[in-house]
Amino acid sequence: QGLDRTEHEGFGGGNTAWEEEKLSKYQHSETRLLEVLEGVCAPSDFACHQLLERSEEHVEQWWFHERQLHPDFFQWLCVDRLMLCCPPGTYGPDCRSCAGGPRQPCSGNGRCDGDGTRRGTGLCVCSPGYGGPFCAECGDGYYEASRNKSHFVCAECYQACGRCTGPEDSSCLRCKRGWVLHEHRCIDIDECGTEMAHCRANQYCVNTEGSYECRDCSTACIGCMGAGPARCKKCNKGYWRDGAKCLDVDECASATEPVCTGIQEVCENTEGSYRCVCARGHIRQDGQCVEDKPPDAPEKGFFDDVTDDEVVVLQQMFFGVMICALATLAAKGDMVFTAIFIGAVAAMAGYWLSDRSDRVLDGFMKGR
Repeated sequence: QGLDRTEHEGFGGGNTAWEEEKLSKYQHSETRLLEVLEGVCAPSDFACHQLLERSEEHVEQWWFHERQLHPDFFQWLCVDRLMLCCPPGTYGPDCRSCAGGPRQPCSGNGRCDGDGTRRGTGLCVCSPGYGGPFCAECGDGYYEASRNKSHFVCAECYQACGRCTGPEDSSCLRCKRGWVLHEHRCIDIDECGTEMAHCRANQYCVNTEGSYECRDCSTACIGCMGAGPARCKKCNKGYWRDGAKCLDVDECASATEPVCTGIQEVCENTEGSYRCVCARGHIRQDGQCVEDKPPDAPEKGFFDDVTDDEVVVLQQMFFGVMICALATLAAKGDMVFTAIFIGAVAAMAGYWLSDRSDRVLDGFMKGR
């Protein structure tokens, strides 16, 4: 690609005569080689850069000395010198021809294993619909729909046909596994009605197109002939037969003695069995059924249910009663009680106006 890109370019300096005299012609110059090699590898392709570095001397030798005699750079470097590749249509250490020949390996209907490398077997890996050692015939389940001198086309047979002459269900020559040929038609084999089906002990067989499936029996069954509890060969433990069906045994109702013997335990029937659970209003703790009580709440204070507005009213009533009592005593003319009354009024007024009084009285009124 780099050679093609620089095919019609020049030095780009403007003085072509001087450049060609001093640097040789651009087409064969080292400048062009460097420009080509700059674009050979992607920046993140480490393996490419490593290979290019190892091959640097070979590349320069081809560019300056071998280019005229060996114009095919890939053939000269990769096949002849480094011996990493083979020409298309060949494979292996000695570059042998692929199956079907190097010009058209595998008849053009597949790929040659190891084509173009020093590895592989050279055998054909055919494309879908083609077969044979050279992919020159239609594969199983396909027929030849058209052909000309250079190639042919294979189309798919009817789904049940292994070999056929056309797409119709009546053109079968051989059937796929699970089908039997009858008058050029493939009829599905019912494996479930023969000994061809192999299901486990507690499974039953279901026929499908060209095959069969094994499905699990009902939990009510020990062995069965189909789906559901009405197709059981034998009833499982915890079930009883009622005509054709295996029905669940209600162990809780049918037992003559209590099934669950723990204190406050009751029996609960389940499908094919039962379980012991705690009676309503009880929970299991340490293996015992105990009464489901809510956690004990802390005791309420005497005034816990009093609202904030009611507390304010009670505070005012308390101050009013105290002042009236002291006023009554002071009115008798006793100087001691008069002094106490004046002091109490002043103290209560101070507390009344302070935040602390609200907290103290609020705690007192609510019993805290």
